[in-house]
Amino acid sequence: MSKVIHFEIQVPNPEKTMKFYEEVCDWRFEKWDGPEDYWLVYTGEDDSPGIDGGLMRSPDGQARTTNTIAVENVDDYIKKVEEHGGVVVVPKMPIPSVGYLAYCKDPEGHLFGIMHLDSDAK
Repeated sequence: MSKVIHFEIQVPNPEKTMKFYEEVCDWRFEKWDGPEDYWLVYTGEDDSPGIDGGLMRSPDGQARTTNTIAVENVDDYIKKVEEHGGVVVVPKMPIPSVGYLAYCKDPEGHLFGIMHLDSDAK
């Protein structure tokens, strides 16, 4: 069974959105040291229920939340997605030192990510 492991909030104004969630939910944001502007979102202590996520400026100016699902192998799951009527909208890409990620849509058009961890990803 594959589990949701990460959420991503895409918004036109990250600073405004971070301030909102800091004040309303006590979430903590930390700038990721990667190739693009991305903030890690910490929603609670390590032993609290729930998942953490990320926040970024939306590439198309639209606000959305995308859930990412842990899979054993992104390539294998891309085949499964396509075999069952889904489509890949962003091909497999490395997240340096984290793993590999692809974005897909289910047959109803809902966006989701699939990711497998690999600390050697470049």
